[in-house]
Amino acid sequence: MSEAVMSEGLWLWLTLLAIGSTTIMTRGSFILAGEKGRLPPALQRALRYAPAAALSALVMPDLLLDGAGVDPFNPKLAAGLVVVVVATRWRNPWLPFLLGMAVLLVLRKGAGW
Repeated sequence: MSEAVMSEGLWLWLTLLAIGSTTIMTRGSFILAGEKGRLPPALQRALRYAPAAALSALVMPDLLLDGAGVDPFNPKLAAGLVVVVVATRWRNPWLPFLLGMAVLLVLRKGAGW
């Protein structure tokens, strides 16, 4: 086995070890700190919005972009707007899903968008 191949293998294992130890240290620090490691109340309140922010960061590009650019006549955007309006008006968890899918199907299949 050549020296270059051994050197690459060594760097690979060192990199994996560094990544693994970093992951263990960052996640394990919260477990080891326990109750002493409480977050400030302002940060706890701000973190309540993290799941909604992450979900919108995943969904919004798909709603806004159609192909290579932003298209205001995108059927996914129209269906998304219907979902937002229905979800804020009524508290039924199934109604936004059903109406959003109905709008999307009508615009894609019926209107040919």
